[in-house]
Amino acid sequence: MTRPIRTTIDLSALRGNFAVARQRAPGASLWAVVKANAYGHGLMRVAEALDDMADGFALLDLDDAVTLREAGFRHPILLLEGFFEADELPLFAEFALTPVVHTLEQTEMLTSAALPAQLPVYLKLNTGMNRLGLSAEELHPVLSALETTRCVGNITLMTHYADADLERGIDWQMAHFEEATQGCDHPVSLANSAALLRYPKTCRGWARPGIMLYGSSPFPQFESAEQIGLRPVMTLSSELISIQHLQPGDRVGYGGIFTAERPMRIGIVACGYADGYPRRAPSGTPILVEGRRARTVGRVSMDMIMVDLEGIPAAGIGSPVVLWGDGLPVDEVATAAGTVSYELLCALAQRVPVIEKA
Repeated sequence: MTRPIRTTIDLSALRGNFAVARQRAPGASLWAVVKANAYGHGLMRVAEALDDMADGFALLDLDDAVTLREAGFRHPILLLEGFFEADELPLFAEFALTPVVHTLEQTEMLTSAALPAQLPVYLKLNTGMNRLGLSAEELHPVLSALETTRCVGNITLMTHYADADLERGIDWQMAHFEEATQGCDHPVSLANSAALLRYPKTCRGWARPGIMLYGSSPFPQFESAEQIGLRPVMTLSSELISIQHLQPGDRVGYGGIFTAERPMRIGIVACGYADGYPRRAPSGTPILVEGRRARTVGRVSMDMIMVDLEGIPAAGIGSPVVLWGDGLPVDEVATAAGTVSYELLCALAQRVPVIEKA
């Protein structure tokens, strides 16, 4: 018998979420961000589903970009960390890829390159996140150098927000961006998912929706995915494979970190951290059994999770379980585990079978 765990990828939900992004950013072209194997959903699967909707695809790995080109995709493709070595630049030219330039070293590689075709370039400005990007003092000299480089085509200015999903917001970074780019006559790319949804003024040029495409809210503390109009694309589900009866004082699982205070019936779910479920999820993490909310108990193990079956008398061996997705937002599970939905979606293990739902 096949282990009952599975992942269902709902492609109609994916397309519906993209339509929400389009509706919320009507004046912008949209990069569909498909980095990290499309946030665990499958690069080719997602690209094919959005083939006639996305204006372009944004990702990190050069190999993935080449894979899309060789599969026949002719959309613009943006490499969000650009190139790492000068000898990658001929591939960028051959496959018509757009690099993000965010360091002086990359600038030197590009201005020294002899390429057979012009590359469109995204030039990234650090406006306060202090991760990637040129300083305001570096921007204009680099921009001037790129504008006079024969192998550089159209230049787009971009930045990335540190607090678009938090109370501080983006005004402080926008002020830095506007001041640094004053007098620059280039298109821009400013909005990630959070900014696209919360700050319509950033939806000009090219926007970069990512997590929202997969049905998760970029700011669940303010607004749920359902309230935004998003639907879960990934549903991780399994079944109960055993039932145990506990008496007061009985402990559960490794380390016995959960102790029964009353007679209990618990179910054992065929899912664990080797499947991508967060090991640090504590007792009380929400879970669905027979379509009803329940709570986990004890420590998550490699292949199993325990769940309190109180109030679900119909639950037994073979009962369906949803770990996250349809009926249980991944944001809730992530919050309980002290992390974000991005991590859970990206961590889905290869051993979990995937079922596509058109």
